[in-house]
Amino acid sequence: MDLFSVIQICQGARVITPSCNLRYEIYSFYGNLTDVGPPPPPVPVSNRSSTPQVEINQKSHRSHSTIVIVIPIMGSLVLIISIASICILLRRKKRKKSATNLNKEEIENFNSLQYSFEAIKVATNDFSNDNYLGEGAFGAVYKGKLPDEQEIAVKRLARNSVQGDVQFKNEILILTKLQHRNLVRLLGFCFEEEEMLLIYEFVINKSLDSFLFDPIQSSSSSMPWETRYRVINGIARGLVYLHEDSRLRIVHRDLKAGNVLLDTDFNPKIADFGMAKLFNIDQTQSVASTMVGTFGYMAPEYVLHGHVSTKSDVFSFGILILEIVSGQRISSFKIIGEKPENLLTFAWNKWLEGKAWNIVDPTLPSAFSTEILRCIHIGLLCVQHNMADRPTMSSVELMLSSSSLSLQVPSQPAFFTRSHTPSNATSQGNTSIRSI
Repeated sequence: MDLFSVIQICQGARVITPSCNLRYEIYSFYGNLTDVGPPPPPVPVSNRSSTPQVEINQKSHRSHSTIVIVIPIMGSLVLIISIASICILLRRKKRKKSATNLNKEEIENFNSLQYSFEAIKVATNDFSNDNYLGEGAFGAVYKGKLPDEQEIAVKRLARNSVQGDVQFKNEILILTKLQHRNLVRLLGFCFEEEEMLLIYEFVINKSLDSFLFDPIQSSSSSMPWETRYRVINGIARGLVYLHEDSRLRIVHRDLKAGNVLLDTDFNPKIADFGMAKLFNIDQTQSVASTMVGTFGYMAPEYVLHGHVSTKSDVFSFGILILEIVSGQRISSFKIIGEKPENLLTFAWNKWLEGKAWNIVDPTLPSAFSTEILRCIHIGLLCVQHNMADRPTMSSVELMLSSSSLSLQVPSQPAFFTRSHTPSNATSQGNTSIRSI
């Protein structure tokens, strides 16, 4: 029962506070003559002598009733307000304590991940050329070994780079909160003497692109379909974790073969989270102020309007599937004896003609034709022009794991064109961009 209901069943009450004056009576007391009604009839002369006493008794009774009612109501109000105040204070104290503990925990985690520059310098033999592994988006990567014999990969970000500084902080923030077998693991970092270093677990088989596109490596030992299929499934699981299962919702924004590392058993590990974007758990998309990513892998709504969502990663994943199946980069796709077209156009035309096998790497055996053609189908669903027509990564994972699940018919993919790729597309197509 609320306060107003309590007052309604009482004869009269009054509550006075510094900011409020509340009064209730069963008679009109506010002096509005228009609402008072007609004046009482004149009192007969014979009863005039007893009127004062009656009025005194009525006023006394009314005053007594008011006091009797006001006291319990005021007591109840004070009790309710006190309880409410205590609850609010306790809740605020709990929240403040929780926030304090979280910040303290994060600070302790960061401190435990810090390495001295001297220690990393020793581990990499002063960043010698013998330990050089390659060039990343914002700096060189070196192999190293810690005193406990653990092998590490060290990304040395370019000095005095604003973008490198942003990437450095972003990657630490994200990877310290994530843990999944299909994501590369951050072991630590160093930020001193104008040096920004990120220390990762060393993944022995380097990146996926070195096996798919390197003419020397791929010609000597072509990656078998069983391995390619394991890589496709592992990348899908990693993206499902980023999009739906982790405590953060993350869009990678630069998913490509060069950012997928392979361990001893060729299990994929998604790497390079410097461009990743954090979303609120209920957020579906946002508009990027700066364009980052790699030509050929970026979704059309991102390229044209800067719209970022989990479906942006789905598009990149679709491109990856087609590259893994064909064994060729999207930027330099070419089939001998066929009209020159880009990968998406060629795949779509062959799909319509019922000749999708023409896109498949010729080193792959036809024994896996059903599974390979299904992957091409899933890849085409992922690269639809309209982001709403693309499946979620959890749906993709289900499609890959269940061969009995029927697939929707894809429509024309994004960036469909019959114009051939320019002569300099190979270098341009694999260039990471920062702003447009």
